[in-house]
Amino acid sequence: MKHMLTAVLSAAFLAAAASPGSAAGGDVFEAKGCVACHYTDGPAREKTIDDQLAKKGPELWYAGSKFQKDWLAGWLADPKPIRPMKFNSLTEENPGDHPKLDGADVAAVTDFLMTLTTDEVEAGKVKPKKNPKGRQIFIKKMPCSGCHQYVGRKKKISGGRSGPSLVEAGLRLNPDWILAYLQKPKVFKPVKMMPVFTGLLSDKDMTNVARHVASFKPKK
Repeated sequence: MKHMLTAVLSAAFLAAAASPGSAAGGDVFEAKGCVACHYTDGPAREKTIDDQLAKKGPELWYAGSKFQKDWLAGWLADPKPIRPMKFNSLTEENPGDHPKLDGADVAAVTDFLMTLTTDEVEAGKVKPKKNPKGRQIFIKKMPCSGCHQYVGRKKKISGGRSGPSLVEAGLRLNPDWILAYLQKPKVFKPVKMMPVFTGLLSDKDMTNVARHVASFKPKK
């Protein structure tokens, strides 16, 4: 297993060598021990449940397609819990003890992670916008709010705690990735994933939900 991970990581770092910054970020990522908690190789469907449970953090092989760069850099410098519950747990609180990065390491690791992309996410599919139909599905029809926190009426945080928080998700997530995750969950999380909505929701409905979630930003 160790040799396989070494080979996979080496491939990821080579892929990131398109720029000196991303290559340096790969080195920092490995030196700081980030590989102990996160996979940077994909797709996820090639892994077993034991592989999934062996890590303490989410897969990052599609980080560049999932996250917005400015948010990612800010989070690496001052990480705050995204999940109310500990990763891979429904009973333990998230301790909020993710290590911080300093100075140049933040920029380097951000550049590295943003090179980790997937063709499964199509650019330009979703434009963030408050969406009544998406909101109805999010809160009542499915409801996504049973597992995910969000800012509801009177700026009160509502929703469940078993999934990652979606408070200010519009700052964190690439809108096109939200749609791709709804449409193809087995690509990103085949073993332990949220409900599959394909067949239950139309592509139009999933687009509306993605637009709605992507609009979760602080009011100016």
